[in-house]
Amino acid sequence: MSISGNLVENSEDIIKDTYTLDFLNIPELKHSESMIEDALIENLEHFLLELGKGFAFVGRQYRLTVNNTNYYADLVFYHIILKCYVVIDLKIGKVKQENIGQMNLYLGYFAIDKNNQGDNPPIGIILAKEKDEVMVEYAMYGNNNNLFVSKYQLYLPDLEELRKVVFKSVKS
Repeated sequence: MSISGNLVENSEDIIKDTYTLDFLNIPELKHSESMIEDALIENLEHFLLELGKGFAFVGRQYRLTVNNTNYYADLVFYHIILKCYVVIDLKIGKVKQENIGQMNLYLGYFAIDKNNQGDNPPIGIILAKEKDEVMVEYAMYGNNNNLFVSKYQLYLPDLEELRKVVFKSVKS
C-alpha cells in the first residue's frame, strides 16, 4: 500500500535506525526509562509523527500475563496499514541480549494471545540509547521474526558534532 509516496508492505518499511526525540525536552545526562515513557505519552502526537503513518496507540505499561507471571510492555501500538501490534520497549543505556529475549516473549504473547483473525505477526522495537551492532547480530541469530533494535537520540547533534561525523565519514 502506498501512502503519500511511502510504500508500506512489511515491517522493515516502518522501522527507523534512529528516532529523534528532541520534542521531549529531557536532559541528556539525567533521565530514566519512566521519564522517557511519561514524556512520550505527554507528547504522543509528536511521537506518532516520529514513528510514521499508520500507528494507533493501544496502551502503556501493557500487562502481559504468561503462566501466572505478569510482564509489562512499555508501549503498545497497532499499525492499521500492516494490521499488526507494535510493541516498544525503552532502554536508557545499551541494549542487552536479555532485552532481545524479553521482546521475543512479548511478541509470542501478542501472536498467541492477542492477535485476531486477519492480524499479521506483531512487530517488536527495542528503542535504546546505544546499540551494539555485533551483539544484536549474534543475539538475533536464527531469529526471523519482526524484532528490531533501534536507537534514539534526545537531541539533534550540534554543528560541531555534525562536522565530526561528516569528517569521519569522508576519511573512511
